[in-house]
Amino acid sequence: MLSATPAVAQQAPSVSVSPSSGPAGSTAAFTWSGFYRCKGTMRINWAGSVLATAPWAANGSVTATIPAGSKPATYSYTATDECGRSAFGRFTVTPPPPVTTTRPPVTTTQPPVTNPPVTTPPVTTRPPVITTTTPPATTTSTPPSSSETPSSSTDALTDPGDGVLVLDKENIQPGDDLTATGTGCPKGANVTLRSLGQDVGQTVADQDGNFRSPVRFATIEPGRHKVRAECGIVLVGNVDVTLSSSSGGTTGTLVVLLFFLLVGAAMLRRQFSGLRR
Repeated sequence: MLSATPAVAQQAPSVSVSPSSGPAGSTAAFTWSGFYRCKGTMRINWAGSVLATAPWAANGSVTATIPAGSKPATYSYTATDECGRSAFGRFTVTPPPPVTTTRPPVTTTQPPVTNPPVTTPPVTTRPPVITTTTPPATTTSTPPSSSETPSSSTDALTDPGDGVLVLDKENIQPGDDLTATGTGCPKGANVTLRSLGQDVGQTVADQDGNFRSPVRFATIEPGRHKVRAECGIVLVGNVDVTLSSSSGGTTGTLVVLLFFLLVGAAMLRRQFSGLRR
């Protein structure tokens, strides 16, 4: 007795999609199973049109692009073989993602700031101004001669600025040596020393505008006298001229003379008295 072999129930065809939603123009994988004993081609249909095809297989998959013109909604799709078997599923078309326009950052490159070099002005050190103060003469002196009156035209040659004239003695007697030292002249300038309307010295300034010269008076009177150095500018110094005091000797002589005069007068009186007797 033969036993009957029970019939094996066939699996119903099915189809799925991954992902199950997406915007139009995106891609999705369609997977089917349960398609038996058929040959030919498998088709994925979308809204009445063939979306994708693949060689027949009982179980298989194919990747397709969701139609670009599909509006956001839920759509039905089917997988069919040439034997008439089919299975369907749903796919949701979502709105397209918002278009975000990102502008590139604006990069502004500023040129480097270059500060100009700081220039320090040179420091000029001027020599100190030497002021010579001549003390008043202790001996009686005659007023300066008319030739010593300052001449406005001579003093106005040039402002002496930082120049100075120094005499090595403040008080001399006729015939004494006197030396003048000066600064502030133009370098290499001719220097003429004048006093009492006469030239009393002559020299040349060195490269630094300094000079040194003896002062020789041809004739000079007692009193205060100015010595001018002319070298493009005018430098002025003062010197007092005095005479040796002889009052002590003169007084002694006068006393002796007076003594003899008194003695003579006494003798004469005695003689006149003897004659009267």
